[in-house]
Amino acid sequence: MSLPEVHLVGGTCAEALRLAPVAAAMRAQGRLTPVLLAGGADPAAVARTFAAFGRPADVALPATDSRAAAVRRLDQLWAVRTPSAVLVRGDNLAAGLAAYWRRIPIMHLDAGRRSGSLRSDDRAEADRRLLTQVATVHLAATPQAAMNLLDERVVAGDVLLTGGTAVDATAALAARGTTPVSRTNPLVLVGVGAAADDAVGTAMRRLTAERPEVDVAAAAPLPYPDRTRVLSAAYLVLTDDPDLAEEALAAGTPVLVPGDGGGHAEALHAGGARTVEPVAEAILAAIRSLLESRLRRDVMVTAGSPYGDGLAAGRIAQATAALLGHGQFPEPMPARPLITTP
Repeated sequence: MSLPEVHLVGGTCAEALRLAPVAAAMRAQGRLTPVLLAGGADPAAVARTFAAFGRPADVALPATDSRAAAVRRLDQLWAVRTPSAVLVRGDNLAAGLAAYWRRIPIMHLDAGRRSGSLRSDDRAEADRRLLTQVATVHLAATPQAAMNLLDERVVAGDVLLTGGTAVDATAALAARGTTPVSRTNPLVLVGVGAAADDAVGTAMRRLTAERPEVDVAAAAPLPYPDRTRVLSAAYLVLTDDPDLAEEALAAGTPVLVPGDGGGHAEALHAGGARTVEPVAEAILAAIRSLLESRLRRDVMVTAGSPYGDGLAAGRIAQATAALLGHGQFPEPMPARPLITTP
């Protein structure tokens, strides 16, 4: 008897990085047949990310940055090859809508992440909230994300605290021998949005002028697994991108966040990330402080990643199988106790 087919839809490289360990866990558990879909604006790059884990994409969709086109193509695929369930991550609303209209159960990986912003230009935040409305099972990476869902009146029985799979992915790539041990010169890896770009650019120019032994690199052009390799080698990461920050902490690298820290609540609470005013002098001062004290830098990441324990992929695979009638739902990831002072 054939196993139920589950489609894991990657629309970006960051999504593919987090879906690949789940596919590996599904194959290892032997209850489901995972099918990796590469889509989005650059399906070839998404497919290369899947391939970095030793398994190429099973289906490559035509490239598009149009949500309507993505929904249409997924609907056409699922009309003739209907999966038993679909696994989507984050804000991939196109895949969620296409599955919902086909009445296919939706497992929402990294559900409940909230930036606290509902600005008209914050499409990702709006898409995450809309995807919550159509998801069948909400797989939360952190206790805070799970609480966000409960606060929004999602049924508690539909929420499972699994942890995030960026930690699993980093460990898997390290096991494949893709992660270096050290660097000679300290590296500052940068990935910021337009709002902080000018201030960060000025700070980096001043940093390299006064500290020529410090290397500065941009995260944006780096494909996986190179991005994971460089993150592991970096001394620190300067970013306002929650995905990059999560991956940095999974690799054991601390993060400075220019701005108000929206979307980084867990990392800020755990201490692995710190906010810095988005002006050149403040950014430069924060980087100098960490460069001048390795201890100050290392203490930021002593608690590990707040986004997972490295076992999330197995929980998600087990939960998907349980939804389809194969076995029991897993126990949730243990929530870390709060550290209190007398």
